[in-house]
Amino acid sequence: MKTPRFRSETIRDGIIRSTTRSFLYALGLDDEDISNPHVAVIHTGGDMSPCNTSLRDQAQHAKTGVFAAGGTPHECPVVSVSDGLSVAHSGMRFSLISRDLIADSVEATVRGHQWDGIFGIGGCDKNMPGLMMGMTRCNVPSLFLYGGSSLPGQIGGKDVNIVDTYETIGKVLAGEATEEELDQMTRSCLPTSGACAGQFTANTMGMVSEILGFALMGSSMVPAVYAARAPLARRAGKVLMQAVKGDAPLPRDLVTRKSLENACAVVAATGGSTNAALHIPAIAHEAGIAFHLDDVAEVFARTPLIADLKPGGRFLARDVFYAGGAPAIFKSLLDGGFLHGDCLSITGKTIAEELCETPKPDGEVVRPTAKAIAPTGGVVVLKGNLAPDGALLKVAGLKKLVHSGPARVFECEEDCLKAIRTLDYAEGDVIVIRNEGPRGGPGMREMLGITALIYGQGNGEKVALITDGRFSGATRGMCIGYVCPEAASDGPVGLLKDGDIIDIDANAGVCTLAMQVDDETLAQRRKERVERLTIAKGGLLEKYAATVGPADKGAVTHSGNVVWEKDPIG
Repeated sequence: MKTPRFRSETIRDGIIRSTTRSFLYALGLDDEDISNPHVAVIHTGGDMSPCNTSLRDQAQHAKTGVFAAGGTPHECPVVSVSDGLSVAHSGMRFSLISRDLIADSVEATVRGHQWDGIFGIGGCDKNMPGLMMGMTRCNVPSLFLYGGSSLPGQIGGKDVNIVDTYETIGKVLAGEATEEELDQMTRSCLPTSGACAGQFTANTMGMVSEILGFALMGSSMVPAVYAARAPLARRAGKVLMQAVKGDAPLPRDLVTRKSLENACAVVAATGGSTNAALHIPAIAHEAGIAFHLDDVAEVFARTPLIADLKPGGRFLARDVFYAGGAPAIFKSLLDGGFLHGDCLSITGKTIAEELCETPKPDGEVVRPTAKAIAPTGGVVVLKGNLAPDGALLKVAGLKKLVHSGPARVFECEEDCLKAIRTLDYAEGDVIVIRNEGPRGGPGMREMLGITALIYGQGNGEKVALITDGRFSGATRGMCIGYVCPEAASDGPVGLLKDGDIIDIDANAGVCTLAMQVDDETLAQRRKERVERLTIAKGGLLEKYAATVGPADKGAVTHSGNVVWEKDPIG
C-alpha cells in the first residue's frame, strides 16, 4: 500500500482498477491521458439565464488549457438558479439554497471521482460563492474564473441595465411612465450574455475571487462577450495545471483571516453587494475559520469607498475594465494601507507582488484612498434591540443616513408586494417584511422586486424597508436586510407591531437599528407570539430549513472544516 501523489491514481492504477480504466477508455482517453492528473472543469453553464450562456464555451477553452499543460479535463456541469428569473415569486426560495447545493455538488463529483484539481466557472450571484465554497471544502488545487458581466444597453445615448427595468415598472404603477416606455426598456437593458452590469452580487463576488487568490489578477472585469475571454480561460487552465503538478497554495492556504479581511475591504471600497456578507463567512466556514458578521463589520467600518459604481454610483463593470480592472481598486487600497499585501494567490505570488506593476487609479471610476468618495465603506452593519446580531445596509449613494418612522409590518413578501403595487403605504413608513430568513422562508428570498418598485414610484428616499430576508446587490435606498436573529429564530423582528416607532442611524460610529418598545412590552409579546408555520413540506426546502444556520454566520448547512484523506493504493 502506498500514498498516491495524485488522488486520481486511486481510480486508475492496479489490477483492481481495470474496470475503472474501461470507463476512462470509453471516454476516448488513451494511456497517456489516463496517466495524467485529472481535473474537474465544473461550471454552471446553460440556458437558464444570460449570466450562464457563455460559460460552456469558456469551459471548452479552459479544458484546452488544462490539456495543453498535461492534464486530463473532465467537464462537470452543476445546477444554477437564476436570481433574475426567480425574483419576486416563490422560486426565489431556491436561490440561496442553490449556493450550498452547488458546494455539495462540487464535493460529490470531486471526491466521488478522485479528481486532482478543480477549475470552477460561474456567472451568477450564488453559483460563484458556491463553487468557491466547494473548492475550499475539497482543498485540492483550484482556480476560479468568473464568466464576466454583460454590456449595458442604451436608450437615447444613455447606458441602461436591468435595474432600470425594475424601476420603470414602479414608474408605470405610479403613472410616471407608459407601458410603451417600459417595453422599450425591457428590450434594451440586457443586450448581451453575461451577469448584471453593475456592482451587484456577481461582479462583487468576481472581485472577491481575485482578492482571495482563487482567480487570476485582472480576470473578473473582462466582459463576458469579449474575445479576450478565450485566451484568458486557456491561460487559467495552464496556471491550474502548474498548481496541480507543483507546490502551489491550496484553497485553505488562500482563505485565511487576512485574505477574508481583504475580501471585505474590496466589498466596502466598491459599494458592493450586501450578499457578500453572507458569502464571505460561508467561504471562511469551509476553511474552519470563524469569521462572522461582526468581523465583516469591523472591516467595513475602516475601509473607504473609492469606486463610483452602480447602483449607488455612476459606472458599470465595463468601465472598471477600461480603468484597469479590479487590480486598479486593489492597488489603490494596498497603497492606502487597507489591504494585507502578504496574502497568497493561486500563482504562488503574494497579492503585493501581483499588483506591483498595476498603474494608479484613473481618479473617476476608481479613486485613490486619499480622495475617497466617503471615509467608510459603502456597506455598513447596524445593531440594536431590533437586530442584536446585526443587519446590513448599503449606504453607497444614500442621500440620508437617518430615518425614524412607524412600522408597517408584513408577514411575507407577497403581502408586502400587494401593498406596494397599490401604493398602500405612506411617506415616512418603515416597511417590515419578516419570516423571510434562511430558516423561516425557508431560503431567504431577496426583495429586489419590491425595492425597485418603491424607487420607481418615486418613494425610494421617503421610506425605509427592513427584512430578515435578503436584498439584491442591485438594491438601493434605505433597505436593511439580513436582520439577525430572524423571526423564525425568535428574533425581535418577529415581535414588531404596526405603528411601533423604528429608529435607524447609519452614520459612522453609530450604526443602530432600534425600536421604541420597552423590554417589558417585548417580553409580554414574546409570551403571546404564535410561531408562523413553515411552508417547507418535503423536498429541498424541508432539508434546508432543518440544517441552515443563522445569516450572521453565513447561513451555512454543515459543521465545516471537512477533512479529505487520500485513499491508499496498491
